[in-house]
Amino acid sequence: MDWRTLITSKRLGQETQHTERHDDRSEFKRDYDRLIFSAPFRRLQNKTQVFPLPGSVFVHNRLTHSLEVASVGMSLGCDIARDVIRRNPDLAGTQVEELGTIVSTACLAHYLGNPPFGHSGEKAIQTFFSEGEGKILKDKLSPEIWKDLTHFEGNANAFRILTHRYSGRRSGGFVMTYSMLASIVKYPYSSSCCDDETLLNDKRAKKDKFGFFATEAETYRKIATELGIDITVSPTGGICGMRHPLVYLVEAADDICYEIMDIEDAHKLKLISYEETKELLLGFFDEKTQKSILDRIETESITDQNEQVVYMRACVIGKLENECVEAFLKNEDAIMAGTFRGSLIKHINERQREAYERCSDIAFHRIYRSKPVLDIELGGYKIMETLLKQMVDATLNPDRFYSKQLLRRVSSQYEIEAPDLETRILAVVDFISGMTDVFALDFYQKINGSSLPIV
Repeated sequence: MDWRTLITSKRLGQETQHTERHDDRSEFKRDYDRLIFSAPFRRLQNKTQVFPLPGSVFVHNRLTHSLEVASVGMSLGCDIARDVIRRNPDLAGTQVEELGTIVSTACLAHYLGNPPFGHSGEKAIQTFFSEGEGKILKDKLSPEIWKDLTHFEGNANAFRILTHRYSGRRSGGFVMTYSMLASIVKYPYSSSCCDDETLLNDKRAKKDKFGFFATEAETYRKIATELGIDITVSPTGGICGMRHPLVYLVEAADDICYEIMDIEDAHKLKLISYEETKELLLGFFDEKTQKSILDRIETESITDQNEQVVYMRACVIGKLENECVEAFLKNEDAIMAGTFRGSLIKHINERQREAYERCSDIAFHRIYRSKPVLDIELGGYKIMETLLKQMVDATLNPDRFYSKQLLRRVSSQYEIEAPDLETRILAVVDFISGMTDVFALDFYQKINGSSLPIV
């Protein structure tokens, strides 16, 4: 892969159009602005990150997490651009200088396709079709679509939201640049590759993860070809590409914020003690740096323990950002050749990597399995399962009175009345996965008759 072809301002759906501009924003800044002001992005404020949406203590939701990831992504992209250009002076003045904006925008978009109730929502969609009442559809849908539904992936759904309606057949939509779209494809292969032992063995694929649905496979192929990313066809017939280099930066920004911010939230919710939190965060540094951090806390009279945790967390994020930049530059040749395996966080220095793994272990056992998290996952799963059951039944029997009433509740942007069943089923999944937690709960209560509007 080559930086000159990897970075392009060409827009999906406007390849042959010339649009007059009235300001000095770059095309990549336009991507950023379009996302910030979009309804799907705004809805992230009401989607669960890990913990239930805030009561008396405010913790992260999908929106605040995405904004923080975008901030770290901007730093990573800018630092990489500076060093790449320093190594290759002929890239000065090219669009490579825009890496920070592209990565930051991709970070904003990376959770756009996640359904309500965190990973429990993903699981509910998968198991409704693989284990639940949706199994009756297996012989009515194409094998490719069936595979997509039984392995439903928020990452692939984000790519769908940003691309599938806006390829020129319809007006409007995001119409994003090719480079930004490629930067969110964390798993650059179709769902049929999830069980491909050849790809799994050489770690090009990850079981149960994929980057685009069958409906967007040709769109991905088009983008990858334009950017100079090699495409192969797997033995299972699936499309398999290489990661765009900027995917590693988006992933690193997410890894950094996800793990470290969850530790901060867990401390606020008193799931882990102050002393344990302090030990985890200071563990990223040698003794000299630890003393320097504690001295600065004392010098600046930061007496509140929550604020001390915030300060230490900021130091950790800064350190991890620097480490990931070094890991990227050290492995740039392998990344550009498509032979690099694993995430950047797996290739940082030993001290930081071990400290990160300690945080991951604590998060897994003490946070992700805590009662508040399990409660939201259990409740969310049941809500999603019920919504899918009712909506799918309505699409299968659209002439029934209740089905007609239910389908009238679906926005016209979804092709819920399409002549073919496959499109209608995908419209149901689009509709439900796009809901916020609160809307999903409200809709669930209304269709079950447990909540009625009071006039």
